[in-house]
Amino acid sequence: MTKIKAVGFYSHLPINDSNSFEDVEIDLPKATGHELLVKVDGVSVNPVDTFVRKGGRKDKLSHPKIIGWDAVGSVVEKGDDSTLFNIGDRVWYAGDFTKSGSDAQYQTVDERIVGMAPNNLDDSQSAAVPLVGLTAYESLFEKLNLTFSNNEGKTILIINGSGGVGSMAVQLAKIAGLTVITTASRHDSMEWVKNLGADYVVDHHKDLVPQVKNLGYKYVDYILNLNNLDAHWNEIAELIKPDGNIAASTENHRLIDLQKLTKKRATFSWEWMYSKSYYQTEDMVTQHEILNHIAKLYEDNSLKVITTKNYSPINAENLKKAHADVESGHMIGKVNINGWDD
Repeated sequence: MTKIKAVGFYSHLPINDSNSFEDVEIDLPKATGHELLVKVDGVSVNPVDTFVRKGGRKDKLSHPKIIGWDAVGSVVEKGDDSTLFNIGDRVWYAGDFTKSGSDAQYQTVDERIVGMAPNNLDDSQSAAVPLVGLTAYESLFEKLNLTFSNNEGKTILIINGSGGVGSMAVQLAKIAGLTVITTASRHDSMEWVKNLGADYVVDHHKDLVPQVKNLGYKYVDYILNLNNLDAHWNEIAELIKPDGNIAASTENHRLIDLQKLTKKRATFSWEWMYSKSYYQTEDMVTQHEILNHIAKLYEDNSLKVITTKNYSPINAENLKKAHADVESGHMIGKVNINGWDD
């Protein structure tokens, strides 16, 4: 086999354009070094997929661009330096922002950012988790410096709890023993986060400060912002406890005034899940460890499935549907695509 099926594009286009995705063929990649060659069985769509697809230069590409940053599949080949996995292992991962994506039948990926997929989730359930699971986990336990114990009496505000990252963050924060206040704006999204274990739900289309204070909390110990930092920055600065910690995974579009945190000595951190692979950091293997930990939490039935919509097979038509779902702004949980036509 020298050619494989993939879904890609030659131009950065709106999702309703007939050429926004095309079924293409690309060369079969080869695993080298620390890489695995994975036969991809399921993928998922995240907001980053939609931003990259529609946000690039307008000139036509000479080769199809393959995106996709969530996958579950099986190892079929290993590079010479690979030691963490065996041929046939079922794995999951979110991939590398600098490499060709997972919307292809086969993909190479550095084993240090790959974990063993949970044995009690199917492909459509597993593919939903890696990117949002890593983002939520790193936000909570690396950027906010939480641990999985000794959090009695501690409170976290998670802004946008019903999206993919929020769906994982709410659950992980509850496992860690925090009181979780999260935001949602519609009845179905409010019910979703309650089902995931949120203690309180407030409306992010209204001022968060009086809503949180009405719950009996003047300040919260931690804040994780997952949507529209510009709109919520003043509320965040008001609600964070002195010496509290704030993390955000979504970029601002206007300058944010960090001086609002001065008197509180609060700490603000960015989270970007791709940083470790992008800069080839020495601690890259922590993503392997995190994904294995999340898999164990699923196998222990400590985490709930976050897949809410699934298409099959993986092709241009279904990638268009999934991207349209994410761009609608009304997604709860995650949308996945799995399987290939023979």
